[in-house]
Amino acid sequence: MIQKPLIIAFTVLSLLSCNDGKPRQKFLVDSTGIVNEVSVVLDNESWKGRVGEAIRDILAAPVYGLPQDEPLFNINQIPTSVFSGFITKNRTILKIELGKQASTQFLKNVYAQPQRVVVVSGMTKDEVISQLKEHGDGIVNTFKKIEIYEKQRLIKKSLYNSSFIKEKIGVDVRFPTVYRVAKDENNFFWIRKDVNTGTLNLMIYTLPKDKIMRNDSIINQIVTIRDSIGKAHIEGPTEGTYMITEYAYTPFQTETVLDGKPALETKGMWEVKKAFMAGPYINYAIEDNKNDRWVIAEGFAYAPSVEKRDYMFELEAIIKSIKIN
Repeated sequence: MIQKPLIIAFTVLSLLSCNDGKPRQKFLVDSTGIVNEVSVVLDNESWKGRVGEAIRDILAAPVYGLPQDEPLFNINQIPTSVFSGFITKNRTILKIELGKQASTQFLKNVYAQPQRVVVVSGMTKDEVISQLKEHGDGIVNTFKKIEIYEKQRLIKKSLYNSSFIKEKIGVDVRFPTVYRVAKDENNFFWIRKDVNTGTLNLMIYTLPKDKIMRNDSIINQIVTIRDSIGKAHIEGPTEGTYMITEYAYTPFQTETVLDGKPALETKGMWEVKKAFMAGPYINYAIEDNKNDRWVIAEGFAYAPSVEKRDYMFELEAIIKSIKIN
């Protein structure tokens, strides 16, 4: 006869081992880490040599559209021998494995969640470097997406009530309560946040579909539009001054997707006409075919004498929270 304690123990084990026939999910702790910091797991000698240089060329490449060179990510190198325990919980990890078959693996939630771990391996250093060069863009995009997600998660902790924008133009956008509405007129919105040496700024407005045509002059069209908007809405420190595009700095443009819709991403520098003010901007023209229009969202920063990467990253994260009705 089976004793009662044994029956209880067997029942507990059965409940732990299954869940309606589904395998029991692995319990993972919350990931940690500073936004835009990547942990690189690699021995010290390789980090100082060609492999480390190849990694820095990818992860520490300068961000386009800033007035001074700033890296895509800050890098925290961790020797392979000490990669254990709390260190493994970092949100973004690039792990290099020498002496193994050449491959690049993009893994999710290995040691914590949310987490992205990229494992690059090769029998030799040359094979590892080859893998890094082949998959460099994918590595950057993987880490950037989860960092955008993390920034948006932090923003959600204290959200400004932006329902007035949704009510007027059908655009839902999430930004923190530290921002304020500087202008709300004729379906144009200018939202600002004070920082130590200046301000972060967000503009949202709409345009008829025929205002931007997809042809060889599309960058010039975007610049012309933002200059007209700057003249009409973004005044400078004195009468007759207003924001324009800095023509000495060639804008960079690429196709992307935002809220499941095709979008044009443009990065460049702005300045104030007849005044000594300037800074970086990132502009998204979202093709809203359902409503036969373009939704324009632009972030720009004025923060002289300080680094601006994280400021622009915050504005990008806010813009990428946009949902269009």
